[in-house]
Amino acid sequence: MNADLHCHSAVSDGWLTPAEVVRRARANGAELLALTDHDEVGGVAEAAAEAAALGLGFVGGVEVSVSWGDETLHVVGLGVDAENPALCAGLAQVRSRRLARAGQMAAALEQVGLRGVLEGARRFARNPDMIGRAHFARHLVASGVARDVHSVFDHYLSRGKPGFVAHQWATLAEAVGWIRGAGGVAVVAHPARYHRMSATELDKFFNAFIAEGGEGVEVVAGAHTTDEMLRFASLARRKGLLASRGSDFHGPDESVVDVGRCNPLPPDLAPVWSRWNKLLMGVE
Repeated sequence: MNADLHCHSAVSDGWLTPAEVVRRARANGAELLALTDHDEVGGVAEAAAEAAALGLGFVGGVEVSVSWGDETLHVVGLGVDAENPALCAGLAQVRSRRLARAGQMAAALEQVGLRGVLEGARRFARNPDMIGRAHFARHLVASGVARDVHSVFDHYLSRGKPGFVAHQWATLAEAVGWIRGAGGVAVVAHPARYHRMSATELDKFFNAFIAEGGEGVEVVAGAHTTDEMLRFASLARRKGLLASRGSDFHGPDESVVDVGRCNPLPPDLAPVWSRWNKLLMGVE
């Protein structure tokens, strides 16, 4: 199945509206889609309605920011009820922390001579509660400070750089608990990105994730190389995790992989969509 279970809209830090993301995914041949905006489910209803109109299978999703030691990781929730009160309240708390961090980032960047960046970032954030690093990066590119978003992260926004601000997000227990409480499946997002963690530390994280009720891992992710896909396919087999697949699409000019155009999963893995009823997916 051509499933893309990790993508973003302008409700968080993507470029396109939820409906536009759905239409692009459908045009690219997607059969099942999950919109997984950062710490926000406000675009799920619009995406679901557009998917239904186009005959595209759809499940509600979210990507929750998690603090683990001094690392920031992400847990995707798939098949969630976007109106679940506990999930919505928890995500609202996380979003409020984002606003505080944005002010701290702006102050830090001002110290190195970059002024007016908070106002500039706001112009790129359609959702004022969701100002994040991508919005700062887009402003700095538009201002001529850097040639592209990746360069901004490399020079200003990554750990150890002038604009990086350490932050406390949701705990792992909170994130998995909110997702499970909303009827969803918790999946570790793009695990190859956590390269600061040793293999032992990452293994410890996965064990804690499973102990909290986590069930899946993104084997195929937008930025995963073939070797990384094989590595996490092996981890999925070893730990009995469901395998997920997602582009991590943010926009046509920013993403490594377009929405709906991910690599296929290794055929021997149990796909996360095997957990859902065919009627829920809207496909035969």
